[in-house]
Amino acid sequence: MDFDLTREQKDIARAAKEFAEGEFPELARECDREERHPMELVRKAAELGFIGVNLPEAYGGSGYGYLEKCLVCEAFWRVDPGLGSVLVSATFGADMILLFGTEVQKKAWLEPLTCGEAVMGSAITEPDAGSDVVSTRTEARAEEDAYIVNGSKMFITNGTVGSYFVVLCLTDPDNPSRHRRHSVILVERERPGFEANKLRHKLGIRASDTAELVFKNVRVPRDHLIGEQGQGFYQFMNFFNLTRIHVGAEGVGIAQGALDRAIRHLKTRHQFGHPLAVFQANQFKVAEMATRIHAARNMVFEAAFRADQGQPDHTLTAMAKWYAGETCTYAAQEALQIHGGYGYFAEYDIERFYRDAKIIEIYEGTKEIEKIIIARSML
Repeated sequence: MDFDLTREQKDIARAAKEFAEGEFPELARECDREERHPMELVRKAAELGFIGVNLPEAYGGSGYGYLEKCLVCEAFWRVDPGLGSVLVSATFGADMILLFGTEVQKKAWLEPLTCGEAVMGSAITEPDAGSDVVSTRTEARAEEDAYIVNGSKMFITNGTVGSYFVVLCLTDPDNPSRHRRHSVILVERERPGFEANKLRHKLGIRASDTAELVFKNVRVPRDHLIGEQGQGFYQFMNFFNLTRIHVGAEGVGIAQGALDRAIRHLKTRHQFGHPLAVFQANQFKVAEMATRIHAARNMVFEAAFRADQGQPDHTLTAMAKWYAGETCTYAAQEALQIHGGYGYFAEYDIERFYRDAKIIEIYEGTKEIEKIIIARSML
């Protein structure tokens, strides 16, 4: 096994880090404070090829794999998780179209994303159906030439800024199999009856737009069905088996960013006449953080490597996301502890990392769901 990145992969990671360090710092504090989604940053990142890293060149993407996408994710989230989320989630849902869409659908809906003309999202979660995906009740009633969509979705990324969404809809409520009752339908935001209500005062990743979506007799053409009718649950499970890999990379990025800031603080602050870095208690914290981060990164990279080989491993992906989430919350907590009172103030950034970290253990499958997946594969 070769654990070294290629020169091109190292260049990609370096370019992403340089872009983030040049564009994020002041904007990150502003967008966190104002809960603002900076579309201008999305367009700038798209011009440099950072949007749609894993999408084929035929649809305007960079043509790389999930490993390269993970390198970009980690670099962005290492500098700021909120803005990292804005850029990584600009194509959230594209993998569904890539996996199950027709050639016409891919051309129509992937290309605008990669050039920064559009942003998309995935609408799955509902007020009473989060981890229990098959309990979603948003309905798409089939007519001769259209689906009529009614219902609501909650906690939807890019909800008020997205151009279109892949929506999990109930299309066959009487099917004896709960797992064959749903389908995936793409809905554009400009369709009559579509509403998006921004959700404010989140704990973290405040630059990333989150909203409630409401569908009131939204009429969508039949050719907006993605994949096969009745296969929506299975399609989203395949979808998550890929997207959870880069969520793991987001966790690694937060953890590494927290460690970076902890090390900087230890080298520049003094107590008892010595730099904080000389005290063994602090050294142990750094050693433990670095070790966990290295393990989480290797797990994420292996999951990405297997996906790029066309053999995604749902158990490994679950392990990588769960452990990366636990690692980033641990690292953010330890880094804040190292900062002491300084960590409580926004100018030191670590309080933002502390708030942002928790989301990795919640979205795209809670840590409890990931553990269930792992345990079932073992037992």
